[in-house]
This record gives sequence, C-alpha cells and structure tokens, in this order.
Amino acid sequence: MFTLMAAMMSFAATVCAGGLMTNTNYHIAFDRMMARGASFDIDAAYSNPAGLVWGHEGLQLSLNFQKPWQNRDIETSVPNYLAVPSVYNGYTIDKKFEGVASAPIVPALFASYKKDRWAVSAMIGIVGSGGFVKYDEGIPMFNTLVMGSIFKQTLAAKMAAPTDPTKMVITPDMYSIDSEVKGKQYIYGGQVNFSYKFTDYLAGAVGLRANYYDGYSKAYVKATTLPALGNKELVNMELDCVQRGWGFTPILSLDFHQNGLTLAARYEFRTKINTENTTEKLPAGLGDLAADYEDGAHVRYDMPALLSLAAGYEFTPKLRATLEYHFFDDKNAKMAGDRQKELKHGTHEILAGVEYDINEKFTVSCGGQRTDYGLADNYQQNTSFACDSYSVGLGGAWNINEKVRLNAGYFVTIYSDYTKEQPNYLNTNYSGKDVYSRTNHVIGLGVDYKF
Repeated sequence: MFTLMAAMMSFAATVCAGGLMTNTNYHIAFDRMMARGASFDIDAAYSNPAGLVWGHEGLQLSLNFQKPWQNRDIETSVPNYLAVPSVYNGYTIDKKFEGVASAPIVPALFASYKKDRWAVSAMIGIVGSGGFVKYDEGIPMFNTLVMGSIFKQTLAAKMAAPTDPTKMVITPDMYSIDSEVKGKQYIYGGQVNFSYKFTDYLAGAVGLRANYYDGYSKAYVKATTLPALGNKELVNMELDCVQRGWGFTPILSLDFHQNGLTLAARYEFRTKINTENTTEKLPAGLGDLAADYEDGAHVRYDMPALLSLAAGYEFTPKLRATLEYHFFDDKNAKMAGDRQKELKHGTHEILAGVEYDINEKFTVSCGGQRTDYGLADNYQQNTSFACDSYSVGLGGAWNINEKVRLNAGYFVTIYSDYTKEQPNYLNTNYSGKDVYSRTNHVIGLGVDYKF
C-alpha cells in the first residue's frame, strides 16, 4: 500500500510536440511544416533567433492559438491474479484504462524588431509539457495494488484465526473500487534574444528564457464491500499535491546564410527547475516514501539541454525545404525519483519540411517528424509514460495584404505502442503486462503582422 501512494504522487502529462519535458510547437508554421530551424520569419524568435537578421526590417508581431487532443491509454493483463492453491482460484485482470489528455486553447506570442545588422526578439508560450490528463477509473497500479492489499491482509487475518467466523478472506468479487486520477503539468516561458550579423553571411544570437513550472497530482482510491456484505469501507486514500517552481535557460544561436543555403544551430542549456510542494492531502504512516511529497518538500523537474541543427535551401523563389535534427539530453536532466537514469539515451528527433508559394497570396506546406525517446521498461510507469512516434503536419498561409498573414495548420502524431512485460507485476509475484498507447491531434490558427 505504501508503494501505491508513492506512485500516486508522481503524475505528469504532456500533449505537445518535442521532448519528454520540452515543447517545440509554438507557432502555427511548425504545425504546417514541422522543420522550422532555418526560418527567417517571426517564428525564428524561438526556432532560429540568429536568422532574424535576414528577416523583416522593422517591427513584427505574431499571435498563435492551438488546440490539442490526446488519449493516453493503458491496457493491463494479469491472468489468475491472487491465485492461491486451495484458497482462491484467482481473478483475471484484462482491462483498458482510458486516459483523456487535453489542454484549453494554447496561446503563444512572438515579437521582433530588426534594424540593419541587429535584431531583438521575444516569445511567450507554454514551453514544457502543457496539459491536463484524467483517468475516470483510475490506473492499473492503483486498482491492482488495492486488490492485492485487501486480499493479503484478510488472508493473513483468517490464517491467524481460522476458526473465527468474523474473519473472512475478501476477494475482488466481494467489493467495488472507485478510483480517479488527474494531473496537470505546465511550464510557462518568456524568452528574449539579441541577434547580430557579424558578416554578410554569418550571424549569432544570445538569449535567456524564464520558466515557471505549475503542476498538480490529485487522486483517490476507495474500496467498499458490496451491499450484501454491509457496504464496509476497506480502503480510502487521497492525494492532493501542487508543485510550483522557477528555472532559467541560456540560449545560443548561429546562422550561416549565403544565396539559397541556410545552416543554423541553436543550443539551450539545461534548465534546473526545483519545485516546491503544497500538499493538502497526504496519507499518514508512509515513512520515508512520503519525504519528497510532503508539504514544503522540493522535487526536480529539469528541462534538458537541447541541440538543434538545421539546413534549409531555397530551390526557387517559391520553393523552400528544411532538414533538421534535435537532441534532448534527457539522461542528464533530473526528474522526480531520478527516472532519467533508466533511459537508454536522450531523445533524438529528425524533422523535414517543404514550403511552396502558389502565388503572392497563398502558401502551402507539409512536414514530418520522427521522435525516439530511448525508452526502457524501468522508465515507463502508469503515472508517467512515453511512446516513440511519427508526426505529420500540413497547412498553409494566406497573405491577406502586405502587412497581415494568416497561418493555419494541423498535425497528427502516430505513436508506437509500448509493451512492458513483468514476470513479477508490480512486485505482486504474479506475471502480467501493461500496453501503453497514445494518440495526438493538434489544430492551430495564427496571425502575423508586419509594421
């Protein structure tokens, strides 16, 4: 039961593109093209700050809105759970726990000002995680461990007093479980950059982003005997823990641009985020397991260092393409419980995109992204899991006039299911498995304005 409640306190959610703790989709141009690391447009305030020195002369602004939807499901199978020869034949768990992850309309604001050889820019958005997730029927580890705890405790009591008629072995068919889990995780960020053109072909930029972490984990699990057995309460545990903290990210950017070729690099240093707990509900008697989750305790949720490399080429004045690579150094970014140590490697991403101007008014684009997280069994948990994926985006832009551009985009992420076989499922001495699956869709609309 201690393990159950410790797990309840580490819930996390994410519904955006990028690494395990970092988002990369802020501007709608990403939704419709994906690879934006060689951009000179206003979205370069995030994706390529050095490249802004080749962009619009003067002031420009951009306001973007995105709406994501995601399912985070866990399908659990534990045959003959709690089977004890001559006592109980067991209970087969074969159930899909459906989690719905979502976020309200997610905004992002960009601004830049360029004059001659220099530019200043800023971006405000949800830079990490960014979502809310809810499991209306709880998650497998909660329900499974509750079943095991009730069975083992009542079996031990019966064996200690086999002739006592008030003692009985309580099995899963004799009670109902009411369980719910929900969590929120947002990292809000505000970033400023200063860019300068050193030569006609080379520019650099330095930047700094302030990040504010705001999250919570709320859960309960209750078990009550059936009416025929008196509606007796067997288990009633609740968690309500809020975590908040700050962190700062230095950013360096370089851009080489000559004729139609652009080579760009951006590096974000690791962001140390040390959150502080505000805990309203926490079961007593957990000992050392609750130390990191008690009111006032500090927990790390670092954003990893990020290296982005991009090559863009303008084949004609109307046709452009970009190839990009991201590496998130997740193994050196501290997570709650040091889970980062379980990863095989940091996150690798390959992105590609193409953009075509139909005429002076309309542009169409599409792109794709492959994400490999370096996942391992010991990293994956019911309370926080990831799946490798492919993403495809498409959309377009409409130049309403010389000053106003409307962007629209959609992307879908196709995840690979992750199967975690466990000969000793959650240390219960029974074999079982969890199959983790996810789906994700994002639509977006934004307006760029050039003064």
